[in-house]
Amino acid sequence: MSLRARISTPEEHGSRGEDGHLVASYRAKLLEEIDLAEMSSLAAAERRARLERVLGHIISREGPVLSTVERSQLIRRVVDEALGLGILEPLLEDASITEIMVNGPDAIFVERGGRVEQLPLRFVSADQLMQTIERIVSTVNRRVDESNPMVDARLPSGERVNVIIPPLSLTGPILTIRRFPRSFTLQELISFGSLDEQMVYLLAGLVQAKFNIIVSGATGTGKTTLLNALSGLIPSHERIITIEDSAELQLQQSHVVRLESRPPNVEGKGQVSIRDLVRNSLRMRPDRIVVGEVRGGESLDMLQAMSTGHDGSLATVHANSAEDALTRLQTLASMSDVEVPFVALHDQINSAVDVLVQLTRFADGARRITEIALLDSHGGDPYRLATVARFDARPMTPDGRVYGTFQYFPLPRRTADRLYMASQPVPQAFGVAHSADQLATREAR
Repeated sequence: MSLRARISTPEEHGSRGEDGHLVASYRAKLLEEIDLAEMSSLAAAERRARLERVLGHIISREGPVLSTVERSQLIRRVVDEALGLGILEPLLEDASITEIMVNGPDAIFVERGGRVEQLPLRFVSADQLMQTIERIVSTVNRRVDESNPMVDARLPSGERVNVIIPPLSLTGPILTIRRFPRSFTLQELISFGSLDEQMVYLLAGLVQAKFNIIVSGATGTGKTTLLNALSGLIPSHERIITIEDSAELQLQQSHVVRLESRPPNVEGKGQVSIRDLVRNSLRMRPDRIVVGEVRGGESLDMLQAMSTGHDGSLATVHANSAEDALTRLQTLASMSDVEVPFVALHDQINSAVDVLVQLTRFADGARRITEIALLDSHGGDPYRLATVARFDARPMTPDGRVYGTFQYFPLPRRTADRLYMASQPVPQAFGVAHSADQLATREAR
């Protein structure tokens, strides 16, 4: 979209009555004053600063008389309308907001600290919301209209965007912006109550010993955050290939290759899927493969990689429990264009997956590891999970908080032996199960 088109949009976002007319009026005056050719050559920050200076001169020259705060707010609003996303700009700059949900022009919600709240903001009309949506999707060479009413995109600053419009949406255009928090270390996650020291010791040993780990959980439980923290435990000399739909992982090792899928363009061509990238990564001599999320036929390729020499791989999957994660992996793998019998997929999962880490978001917004389970079955045996850590939640307190305790159980002998061979100690809180009876007793608990 050209600079003139972006600044001369005739209506305003989130403005109404006299206030809205004031914003529209000053945007028109701003357009008359600036040199578009010169502005186009400036960097984004410089362009914003120049517009703010010019607009300040206009307000000083023509009025109205405003307080310092009112003047700053007017300048911010007009420039946001000209270059940014209008009333959404301040929300995108608020580090405490993790999700922005626009349910039509009159309802804007955000998530802070795991809790959703409605804001006293609105777009002036559905048309204005559509203009904002079109501005977003145009930056990634996408379009949204009745023939293409659902779009995934990403803002230049990295936020993931989902759009769905009428006729699929009955409440007007819907815009959801998922913001990615900065990466956290496992020690920081301990301070948040997501896990404890004993679980960190165990997970560190499992990563170092190259166990294949699946992180599962529902939407918004912190799967990517934990995946990033676990990936930080991979030795720095190893070659790590990360594969994601939207680049969120922020690994600090020196030998990291980051791959990101690509949606089709406006002509419906040029798509590169997660599965394409997983297949290609096997030709790139990886020591570790980290997949942001498996959600389709790439699950089969990932499982095959895990069971054919690419130990220590990590991935996430949407599931409500560790058992559900295994079932979902099997279902997703069956979606591949290669027809593999369900029984064979069952065998594949038994040989590929070592560890499942289940995350849950509680009613108070806290995100915790609620189970670490080891897959202790073989071949065509029914899935047998050995839970080695579990969070036992207590009833919610009157102030709306959820507390509980982490429980630990002995590791299967096979797991302990593998840790030993990799020179990784078994954390003292866990110990080793020396018999099937001991495992059965642990499972009954």
